[in-house]
Amino acid sequence: MDLGIRGKKALVCASSKGLGLGCATALAEAGVELVMNARGAEALEAAAADLRERFGVEVKTVAGDVTTEEGRAELYDVAGTPDILVTNAGGPPPGVWSDWNRDDFIRALDANMLTPIALMTALVPAMMERGWGRVVNITSQSVKAPIPALGLSNAARTGLTGYVAGTSRQVAPSGVTINNLLPGIHATDRAISLDTGVSEQQGISMDDARAQRQATIPARRYGTPAEFGAACAFLCSQHAGFIVGQNILLDGGGTNATI
Repeated sequence: MDLGIRGKKALVCASSKGLGLGCATALAEAGVELVMNARGAEALEAAAADLRERFGVEVKTVAGDVTTEEGRAELYDVAGTPDILVTNAGGPPPGVWSDWNRDDFIRALDANMLTPIALMTALVPAMMERGWGRVVNITSQSVKAPIPALGLSNAARTGLTGYVAGTSRQVAPSGVTINNLLPGIHATDRAISLDTGVSEQQGISMDDARAQRQATIPARRYGTPAEFGAACAFLCSQHAGFIVGQNILLDGGGTNATI
């Protein structure tokens, strides 16, 4: 399918690896010019070089912390007024409710709620002026069904979801859509980290830890960054203009809900 976005410009955050890279790859394959961001310069430059070579699109990079005002200012200087924004940030550490203090919540809110809001506030107005734009926020399946050990993420990402619910309806008349993608477990570094924790806590092998988690997923496997990226690219396409303010699960059926 031709997504109809060849020549558009996209800013994709946290895109040197994992789900962010999956989104950047799918957009590059659709002919979209990219600005990629991540904290680690080496991995970022390697990913950008690969996409340039494979798809022949322009790819600019900004290594820095997008959760800071300084990092965002540098990003805006390079990205200008993109047509597409994909927000993404790693989740806060797991724990239990009694582990966390106010500073822990502020850090989680900064990374997983306030930063996406700041990016949208800065970049959506120009999209509205042009009469076309796409925003995709990578959140988590936990906004549909909370994960007890991820209370910080549950709180921050659900806050972002509420913000998008209202804001998306306000900007839609100008041809701008805002939607959220809710990943379950995917074959990324995050999965390795979670499986390592289970392996160490239960004294089992990594293979057994992975098999144990896969058994809880109806699809009986982890998702891939490529299929996640394809879903993101479709939401950014010309065909998705009637999808507004939605929270789309990509979790292999792991969230047990009717709606």
